Amino acid sequence: MQARPVDELTEKEARAELARLAEQIARANRAYHTEDAPEISDAEYDALKQRNLAIEARFPALKRADSPSEQVGGALAEGFAKVRHKVRMLSLANAFEDEDVAEFDARIRNFLGLSADAPLAYTAEPKIDGLSLALRYVDGILMQAATRGDGETGENVTENARTIADIPQRLSGAPEVLEVRGEVYMSHADFAALNTRQEAAGEKTFANPRNAAAGSLRQLDAEVTRSRPLKFFAYAWGEHSEPLAETQMGAMERLKALGFQVNPYTTRCDGPREMLETYRRIEAGRADLGYDIDGVVYKVDDIGLQHRLGYRSTTPRWAIAHKFPAELAWTRLEAIDIQVGRTGALSPVARLHPVTVGGVVVSNATLHNEDYIAGRDSKGEAIRGGKDIRVGDWVQVYRAGDVIPKVADVDLARRPGDAVPYEFPTTCPECGSEAIREEGDSVRRCSGGLICPAQAIEKLKHFVSRAAFDIEGLGAKQVEQFYRDGWIREPADIFTLRARYGSGIQQLKNREGWGERSAQNLFDAIDERRTIPLDRLLFALGIRHIGEVAARDLARHYGSWAALIAAIDLATPAAERQRQAEAAREAERRAAADEGRRAQLKKAADAVWAAEPEIAKEARAAWDDLVGIDGIGATVAQSLTTSLTQEAERASVERLVAHLTIEAVEPIGAVESPVAGKTLVFTGTLEKMTRAEAKARAEALGAKVAGSVSARTDLLVAGPGAGSKATKAAELGVEVIDEDAWLALIGGA
Repeated sequence: MQARPVDELTEKEARAELARLAEQIARANRAYHTEDAPEISDAEYDALKQRNLAIEARFPALKRADSPSEQVGGALAEGFAKVRHKVRMLSLANAFEDEDVAEFDARIRNFLGLSADAPLAYTAEPKIDGLSLALRYVDGILMQAATRGDGETGENVTENARTIADIPQRLSGAPEVLEVRGEVYMSHADFAALNTRQEAAGEKTFANPRNAAAGSLRQLDAEVTRSRPLKFFAYAWGEHSEPLAETQMGAMERLKALGFQVNPYTTRCDGPREMLETYRRIEAGRADLGYDIDGVVYKVDDIGLQHRLGYRSTTPRWAIAHKFPAELAWTRLEAIDIQVGRTGALSPVARLHPVTVGGVVVSNATLHNEDYIAGRDSKGEAIRGGKDIRVGDWVQVYRAGDVIPKVADVDLARRPGDAVPYEFPTTCPECGSEAIREEGDSVRRCSGGLICPAQAIEKLKHFVSRAAFDIEGLGAKQVEQFYRDGWIREPADIFTLRARYGSGIQQLKNREGWGERSAQNLFDAIDERRTIPLDRLLFALGIRHIGEVAARDLARHYGSWAALIAAIDLATPAAERQRQAEAAREAERRAAADEGRRAQLKKAADAVWAAEPEIAKEARAAWDDLVGIDGIGATVAQSLTTSLTQEAERASVERLVAHLTIEAVEPIGAVESPVAGKTLVFTGTLEKMTRAEAKARAEALGAKVAGSVSARTDLLVAGPGAGSKATKAAELGVEVIDEDAWLALIGGA
């Protein structure tokens, strides 16, 4: 299915494809950001995210709560203290074609209400391929250095950063508080010299400058970092007690005056034509720079306009990265391995004869799913662009930047005579359970659930991950070993570990690699996590479609675990009726040629909600409230209700919750304002600000913005052409105001 154009996907296929993309991108994020050991190429990663965005644009109702478009970076590595960023460190949206740059400019103008010929300047600068770093100065003294991490929490690498010559220890004339952001990197010459020294000493060499820079900065011994030739370019800022300048270009000049290295190729551009000219100039001189870049970053120059444009959940609206094209090479496919993920998805991985692509040796690539390998869908129909990939084939792989590739093509003329079509397994290679592929789904999944060790282990790894319970000393390796030995089988077992293995004959401190102190530290770390915010608990449960963003939205909406569970139990009958109604409507659609049959099925579908009216009314209200949470929708709601009402899963969760104190989550933008804590809906045409700007403004003032009107809606802001939402608000007695009243309401906030 991944080979099919987005505009040819059915809604069911799109839902399945979004699930595949979310899982694959999450795996890539862990490998790249957390482990400094990427598994797919920049080009493949960008293509996956671009396809995800395209499907979400065509089917906005299918957008997943754990959508990759809502995530930044990856989890933190073990061994460093954590630093919470005062201002989130976000990623950048990508452009790949000239048309994307023109569209970026058009979106900016549309958001700001600027005409096509109104003056609008940008900056353009090389996109350094390194590791993001935030430097916090107080009274001109470097107090802290932190990596980006997951955007909200990074790793404290202050002592390491002090060893980098490009990073000033003291600033003269800086604001009282100033966080400078930039990129740590390594030049080509220094990288080659480092690898020569590593090889001579019999130590591990690095695949590329980016990995070398990341690995060097994240050394637990700062003296190792000191011995590595790291450099730093400043290009942005976070928290600051006073503005650096009124423009991006002016701010760069100010940072340079303070003693930071800023990229000399940064240029001010008047519109897309000059932006693209700068891109071509930088691309043409890329080989002579002496360090790696993978594109050009464009930013709105006027900082006042940057503030107006604001941010999406993971990216600023006022900046975009224009990426360079991929690089290609041919090699032999030696084997296809199957990996089983947390949700049971069977993911094929190509094992390649090592090949150098753009100066980097690579040996793995993702193969997505069985259709991608076979070149045909489940009905046997050829997939557009399908590959029919076989072990022994010569395959073309591509990469961009610094990581492992994707299979782009197959050379049929070089296919060995004994090559046979690959047979995708129909049983799980880990537990032997049947691997089921649902209709319309591109992914085959193990049906074993928690009896499948791969799924159970991956779920436990997810549970203790940085964005979830973040238990110090209980990482992936420890989870895997404890599971194999039968010490931990489900999350609740973690919180009884001290009672079971803290004393007696079999004790943790007596295991190989452990001692009394390390065992005590682990038990203490587990106890520290007995109190957990509701959103982190929800994310940690590993429910399909419930990512960090959805977990946060649900936690803010319901406030407490008790309220959430009560709402789910109440909404479950409605969720089941919804499934029945959808099944009836699907049958109706398929029987469209038979008018009599279609009428009969429509009647059956409508009857679903008529059954047990006294239950259905209350259940429907709870269901409408759940799916009406902005960013949730029916897919996430179905997954949540299904998971938490299954007997075995619910029992496992209740065993866990018995050991926890679950904290409520602060409402969005916990601030004092006339709309703080209220649920708002915008409808119709707004004339004095765009809908996007209105939503961003409301959320900044502490309001929740929903996509539909329900009994929980506090206020409907209606412009001309309000339609059905205004009608429903009137029926429910929801207050309705126009845009002028909305602006007056928030005017002083």
